[in-house]
Amino acid sequence: MDLSKQVSFQDAIVTVMGLGRYGQGGGLSATKWLLKHGSQIVITDLKDAAELKESVDSVMEWFNKYREQFPDRTIYQPLFILGTHRPEDFLSVDCVVQSPGVQSEVEFALQAKAKGVAMESDVSLFFRYFQYPTIAVTGTRGKTTTTRLLGAMLKRMDESAVIAGNIVMSPLEVLDDLVAKKTATPVVIELSSWILESLPSAFADMKKGPDIAVITNVFPDHLSRYQDFEAYIASKEIMITEQTPEQFAVLNYDNEPLRKLAEKVTGKLFWCSETYQDHDGCYVKEGQVVFRKAGVDAKILPVVELGLQSAENLENVLTATCAALLRGVKEADVAQTLRKFVGASEAQELVREVNDITFINDTVAVTPGATIDVLKKFGVHNGVVLIAGGEDQHVDYKELIEEIVKSCKQVILLPGTASDSFETMLLGKVETERALDMADAVTKARAVAIRGTVVLLSPAAPGAPLFANEFVRGEQFRDAVRTL
Repeated sequence: MDLSKQVSFQDAIVTVMGLGRYGQGGGLSATKWLLKHGSQIVITDLKDAAELKESVDSVMEWFNKYREQFPDRTIYQPLFILGTHRPEDFLSVDCVVQSPGVQSEVEFALQAKAKGVAMESDVSLFFRYFQYPTIAVTGTRGKTTTTRLLGAMLKRMDESAVIAGNIVMSPLEVLDDLVAKKTATPVVIELSSWILESLPSAFADMKKGPDIAVITNVFPDHLSRYQDFEAYIASKEIMITEQTPEQFAVLNYDNEPLRKLAEKVTGKLFWCSETYQDHDGCYVKEGQVVFRKAGVDAKILPVVELGLQSAENLENVLTATCAALLRGVKEADVAQTLRKFVGASEAQELVREVNDITFINDTVAVTPGATIDVLKKFGVHNGVVLIAGGEDQHVDYKELIEEIVKSCKQVILLPGTASDSFETMLLGKVETERALDMADAVTKARAVAIRGTVVLLSPAAPGAPLFANEFVRGEQFRDAVRTL
């Protein structure tokens, strides 16, 4: 299949591997895009039709819409193969578009690759067909905050700037509109390591990588998916080994594994560090965030004026600042964003699906009413494992407790006085367990979750003093989930 042209998808037989239950995922977005471009789609997912009813209904709505919208082309009705995977759907097709998969699905992807079937993802398709500068962000920790901060900076340069990837949406949702504009709309995409694994072929075919590749850090937190730490690091190298000499790599000097990647960089290397370095990059010098390029330093703002004041966020500030300035954002706009930006979080954010267990981040739900609303939405899926609790606001929890009893199979309680109240009120109604911190809470939730379960962070209370704010709490939840 000739992937150099979008028109190749017309009449092509394409398998979408993993539809997913929620609209933010790449499976549904890829299906919509392929439908629109005239592919004969086979949608296969280990979840059954009942579990995927909402997504299946959405696909059929888009099928009917596109059939009316594009009468001059053939729009094929999709074929659903649910509850199982069939070998022929991977071996007798032109292309497989794979969503972030679970270990049980790896064998089918390997079989397709061995036969020479094109393996793509929603993100690889975006990189192939969006020909303007793109910033890509990855790392073990902090990549969501870095991406969000970068997005805020880019929007000061262009209000239509796009933030996509693991957070918010699939980039395929906006690809056709961006291509039609024929302008260099700023785009920043957050990439997980498993999405990065879908990109080598695209980068090799294009003979380039991301225009600005940002790696925040690498820690040995994902080894359940990889043979060893070196294999995990290799997944991050995908970002920097196909870049042209005109493209940029932004790496965290304070993270030792990343220092070892310097020899792998094929673009222009910019370091970021809390200690000043005699190298192009972004640093802290005499209490100031400074940007160094071509041997010239530019002061951006004092560290004490940063909106993100936690120590763990300083590296996110430095890498985002460096990438934004390389993309052309004005220094004054970068400084103003850094003063105002205090954190990144989406209500009801789909973080990841692990072995058919869905992890939802609703850290911004700091009142009982907000948590009640989200429980009503997700409580239909075989019982929710709820991570909740924090500091008591001295409000009435009666309705919240009633909804928890209806919707939850277990509640994991974070430290705090509100958690004491929840535990007392739930005694004998729903099983509860106390957690020491967020990592412990996610581990405990994963241990009791079963296939089809939603693990939901929706605290119904503020997080202090354990968390500086709800954004830090959400970031810790994301980081813990991504280590599973």
